[in-house]
Amino acid sequence: MNNPEVLARGPWDPSQLEISWRSDPFEPEDDQSAEADRMLERLRERGSPSHDGLAARLVGYEVSDTRLKLELQPIRWALRLLGDDAGSSMSALCVVRDASGSWLAGRRAGWVASWAGRWALGAGGAVEVDENPAQTLARELEEEWSVVPDRLCVEALVRLANGMVMLIGQAWLAPGASVTPDEEHDTYAWWPPEVERWPAEADAPLRLMASMLAGS
Repeated sequence: MNNPEVLARGPWDPSQLEISWRSDPFEPEDDQSAEADRMLERLRERGSPSHDGLAARLVGYEVSDTRLKLELQPIRWALRLLGDDAGSSMSALCVVRDASGSWLAGRRAGWVASWAGRWALGAGGAVEVDENPAQTLARELEEEWSVVPDRLCVEALVRLANGMVMLIGQAWLAPGASVTPDEEHDTYAWWPPEVERWPAEADAPLRLMASMLAGS
């Protein structure tokens, strides 16, 4: 998440997201499709499942005091693998805190398509066609960690240097709630509420994100 551009800053309740979907899928250039094919083949060569199909891209957005409006469009999932232009493909990232304020961090397995072998915060993934991205946040949390949040808010809409757009949410777990990682993580930890006390494996992008969310 290097050099993210904050497009819109909340927080918003999930009910304050207003979503519209265009029916026409995004049409990439031929060279983009060919490069996406090559990237998929590289994933297969290292044992990663062939994740393709359609997901969401951001067409436009509007911000008001009480609403975040997003216009979305279907896009080929594999286009998000392009390092220089992901075509505004959209992902949702749900940062997770326990009742004491500690941060859930998981190390991504070596075979996954993104952030392989690196530590990440919470849960994340592509927004499916016709899905509300606020629902993606809760879905990914349950799929990756087998837990339902006590409360959830939408924090920000950001664009990464490669053109990927991320909807960032923050979820708080109920006291005593436990998590169970899925096969996309090979280990996990609860990092202290104070970012300055995080371990060395917490890299700069994670610290930047947490610092942005810490006051929410």
